[in-house]
Amino acid sequence: MQHGTTTKDEPGPRPAHWSPAVSGIAVVAFIALLILAWTAASTLLLIFSGILLGVFLDGLTRLLGQVIGLGRGLRLTLVSLVLGGLTLGFLTFGSATVVQQGRELGQTIATQAGSVRDRLKQYGIDLPAFSAATDTSGGQDADGDKEKKPGGLGGLASGAIKSPGSLLSEAGSMLGPAAAVITGLFSALGNVLVIVFLGLACAADPASYRNGAVRFVPPHYRPRATALLDGMGETLRHWLFGQLITMAVIFACIWAGLTFLGIGGALILGLQAGLLAFIPTIGPLIAGVIIVLAGLASGTNAALGAFGVYLVVQCLESYGLTPFIQKRALDIPPATIFAGQLVLGVLFGLWGIALALPLMAVIKVVLEQVYIEDTLDENAEV
Repeated sequence: MQHGTTTKDEPGPRPAHWSPAVSGIAVVAFIALLILAWTAASTLLLIFSGILLGVFLDGLTRLLGQVIGLGRGLRLTLVSLVLGGLTLGFLTFGSATVVQQGRELGQTIATQAGSVRDRLKQYGIDLPAFSAATDTSGGQDADGDKEKKPGGLGGLASGAIKSPGSLLSEAGSMLGPAAAVITGLFSALGNVLVIVFLGLACAADPASYRNGAVRFVPPHYRPRATALLDGMGETLRHWLFGQLITMAVIFACIWAGLTFLGIGGALILGLQAGLLAFIPTIGPLIAGVIIVLAGLASGTNAALGAFGVYLVVQCLESYGLTPFIQKRALDIPPATIFAGQLVLGVLFGLWGIALALPLMAVIKVVLEQVYIEDTLDENAEV
């Protein structure tokens, strides 16, 4: 018998299968990875936001390369300076108007929301108050009487001599709102800095990060992993540019329409509608409610006109812009998008809702290139 040949009595080479021990380790590792992703979900979504910014900067750098022949580093620097200048200019010249209109809009919405609540109460629909009442009774009880303090030397001692714990508690209660605002500002600023840093780092040399990720894949799967990552990047670039165009059109149309109707705060109303358009399904509904409530301050006719402007713009976005612009990037049925938003919102909160579309775009690319193509190839072989 020669080596390398098989006879009828000798079985051929069997396909390699994982042993039960290796399969168990793989299952445990996968569960551990899910637990890690669950506990660090906010951090992972923050990193994903930075990657989105990097994809956006990379796309602008590539577009600029089609116009001028500078090196990639110079083009990325030019793009970053232009975007930074536009952001700084908006914050410098438009922030005062935005803050003023935002304050007025908040007061208007609070007033109109209370009016709507009172109107619904007349029809037997009792809604809870829209803002929590603060206790300004100065220590009075429900009957209007002041709380009785223990008298005598014991009461004097308890009121004059404070323990260190009570002093810290009172200081924390006095500084609580300010501390919460400062902490929130620092947290938001820190998140923005992390996103900007990750975006610039990813856009500076995306090939090195892609190649670094591919190295963790077995050698015979590396070409396919490279194609998969390139497909993700291309899909996210098309979706981001299409989404930005849609947001800009919504902002401009609503701003112009509400200004034509003479409704106050048209700039901030258009701005919030454009920004909320980033969140599909839920964002436009919130924007529409805010626009109608703001229009009620100018009368019923103004509210109907504002609703008409909003309805026209949403029809333009839903049946014109989105099908035309996002057809190549994200061809997912609306019900699937809404269901995905609900699931991601329950799992990850506001981050999940805001990043639902790009996450679903990535999942779509993975399913198409990893699962669907394999299934089609197997069926073709059969």
